[in-house]
Amino acid sequence: MKKILKKKIINLDFYKIFKPELTPKRMMELGVFGGSYFGLNVKEFPQSWFKNVKLSKNFDVSLNRFKIASGLSREHWIEKGWIFKEDPLGWFQWYCRFTSGRRISHIDEIQIKRWKNFRRHVLAIEKNCEKGDLGCRRRQRQAILQWAYDPYR
Repeated sequence: MKKILKKKIINLDFYKIFKPELTPKRMMELGVFGGSYFGLNVKEFPQSWFKNVKLSKNFDVSLNRFKIASGLSREHWIEKGWIFKEDPLGWFQWYCRFTSGRRISHIDEIQIKRWKNFRRHVLAIEKNCEKGDLGCRRRQRQAILQWAYDPYR
């Protein structure tokens, strides 16, 4: 599908590849970002997303599904150019807003490509772990959970 915008052709086919395995609600129920991704400021999103979710003002590793810290620092995200003014908290904020219906094609394309590239961690788990061994590669399992991939492989 292509859309013409100000005489510029934008290819929107990248939307077809985006098939997250978990919703933001399910990710938070399982335990991501130490419960502190949004701090306690969650008014932008449906209240139903936060039922059965433990939130924290500060990062609390015990709130993560695999009880382990996983991911890079915000400073690293900024240095790599992964933070955009539209979503100053990063990928998960973008994903929540995307799930809620917001579309910004140039940002969506970047974030969907980042999500797709993260699949290499899913493949590493599948290659190196016995199916169902949740103790194997816990840090990678926590990481893929934080990118909407199912960590129960």
